[in-house]
Amino acid sequence: MHPSRAELSSVGTQLRELSERVTAMGERLNVAPTEDAASALFEVERALRSASRALDRALGALRD
Repeated sequence: MHPSRAELSSVGTQLRELSERVTAMGERLNVAPTEDAASALFEVERALRSASRALDRALGALRD
């Protein structure tokens, strides 16, 4: 196993947990007058999920 896998796996876990927290905050704020903040948080959530998928690809490349 590549030595960086454990650290990257930990980062992946942190990204997923952060995404869940941001989503929960967005859902709480998705009412007037804070819908703009909620929309911004949902955009952050999408970026975090994208980062998580990219990290998964990096982890997969280290398996090879």
